[in-house]
Amino acid sequence: MPLHLLSSPAAAAKLAAGLRAAPLRRCHSFAPAPRHPDRVSLATCLSAAAAARSAGPAVAAAQTKLGMSGKKQVLISLSDKTDLAYLGNGLQGLGYSIISTGGTATSLEAAGVGVTKVEEVTNFPEMLDGRVKTLHPSIHGGILARRDQEHHLKALKDHGIGTFDVVVVNLYPFYDKVTSGTISFEDGIENIDIGGPTMIRAAAKNHKDVLVVVDHNDYPALLEYLKGNQEDQQFRRMLSWKAFQHVASYDAAVSEWLWKQSNKGEMFPPSFTVPLELKSTLRYGENPHQNAAFYADKSLSLVGTGGIATAIQHHGKEMSYNNYLDADAAWNCVSEFDSPTCVVVKHTNPCGVASRQDILEAYRLAVKGDPVSAFGGIVAFNTTIDEDLAKEIREFRSPTDGQTRMFYEIVVAPGYTEKGLEILQGKSKTLRILEAKISGKGMLSLRQVNGGWLAQESDDLTPEDITFTSGSERAPQENELADAKFAWLCAKHVKSNAIVIAKNNCMLGMGSGQPNRRESLRIAFRKAGEEAKGAALASDAFFPFAWNDAVEEACENGIGIIAQSGGSIRDEDAVACCNKYGVSLVFTGVRHFKH
Repeated sequence: MPLHLLSSPAAAAKLAAGLRAAPLRRCHSFAPAPRHPDRVSLATCLSAAAAARSAGPAVAAAQTKLGMSGKKQVLISLSDKTDLAYLGNGLQGLGYSIISTGGTATSLEAAGVGVTKVEEVTNFPEMLDGRVKTLHPSIHGGILARRDQEHHLKALKDHGIGTFDVVVVNLYPFYDKVTSGTISFEDGIENIDIGGPTMIRAAAKNHKDVLVVVDHNDYPALLEYLKGNQEDQQFRRMLSWKAFQHVASYDAAVSEWLWKQSNKGEMFPPSFTVPLELKSTLRYGENPHQNAAFYADKSLSLVGTGGIATAIQHHGKEMSYNNYLDADAAWNCVSEFDSPTCVVVKHTNPCGVASRQDILEAYRLAVKGDPVSAFGGIVAFNTTIDEDLAKEIREFRSPTDGQTRMFYEIVVAPGYTEKGLEILQGKSKTLRILEAKISGKGMLSLRQVNGGWLAQESDDLTPEDITFTSGSERAPQENELADAKFAWLCAKHVKSNAIVIAKNNCMLGMGSGQPNRRESLRIAFRKAGEEAKGAALASDAFFPFAWNDAVEEACENGIGIIAQSGGSIRDEDAVACCNKYGVSLVFTGVRHFKH
């Protein structure tokens, strides 16, 4: 979990001097570093004046008596050797003796750093193809011994074991290995680290006496801390927290992988852990009085699946909590379509959708569907935005008055030409321009409720996956069925009770989120206007009472075809009503509730 304790050696120097450290360096794709002087950040915790906690005169005397004072030792065992020479030289310059393993020791020697190999300490060679090298009392005794317990120190002296002041360890690249392509089960097993997590956990538990580092970005802070000879327990605790979190995320990946290897096809394990990585803190949450942050899901199942969480922000203000929700809704909807499509979203509902071979026309039609709602919304495309489309987005005037230039919070697309991006960047300093990969399918969908989580398969069904069965006397024409399929796919992304009216691959009107389905219907017709005549109407569920519900009202307003889920014991009412007005009725057999 790459949260960096301090952003630079300069910041670390400030820590050593007792000054306020620089802001955290975040690993994120969207927002710049957050500005929250009133919040408690990791860097603030590290630079806070924590109460010094020393071993005390009595323990110091005991250490001297046992002949253990003055020898400072560091244990280093790394798979990722980034900045190893910098660390080794820094520690050596501070007078630390370095104990190391295998390839790490070789790399240190090559950098001119003096090193003692682990087997010289344990008097036991590495064995079992390297599976056993640090799992030894001479190593773990020196890590776990409490310096404030005289009997611990005596036990070390009796067995000739020295103490470790610092442990620097990272783990076998299990995550990278199992996500890099197809590997054998045996290869996956061999990339599960055992000795590394054991050393990390031991040092993290005994953090009062042992500093533990798992991230090369923390080397500058470590060296500055050691140089300053500080006893800041807050710094030690934060390193310990990071170490345990690092191991927890690692174990989560191993657990997920083993479950999939052992239970193919079963999506819901008896228990599981979701590893999350902080991408950025947010200005505020859904409302200004709520604090918020954005985390990326590091589950193996989400590697390479695309979506808004992994999008790149090319321009604009940092993303807000609601920006993420709206951008996700827009991107999920536009990703459904194969032909060039534009989707406009407001408050997580698509208020405009259009597909055309000419993406400029699709954009104009999508905005026209509800220009009032589109203003200040999110506009998404499933095609690359080139110079011509960028100019159209920048200059397009609202259909309501033909003069007001359309304003958007976010533009999201799978790619941009160099010129297209340049033109969009000139539209507004605040316009967020996102580049995202098409969202994957077959994933687990999680939703929080108070005290628990709901889990379900993602709703990946498209019109091509189901059969539209005619239930009325008048069978639908080919163009009507195409309209019904388009409307049904749009309704999938509209909040229940969802009503979508569409014609010729263009959404004309929609109603959403109303407890009364007839209200959703009336909202949709009000937006569609006269164009609703002969159009398709899709519902996310069924109409149980045709004569007193929405079916008759839809027929009276000139709808040409109705697509509903079917399955109600009163389907005969809907059929009879459609037959009365000569409207085609098709059943999908599939519901698309969206709450």
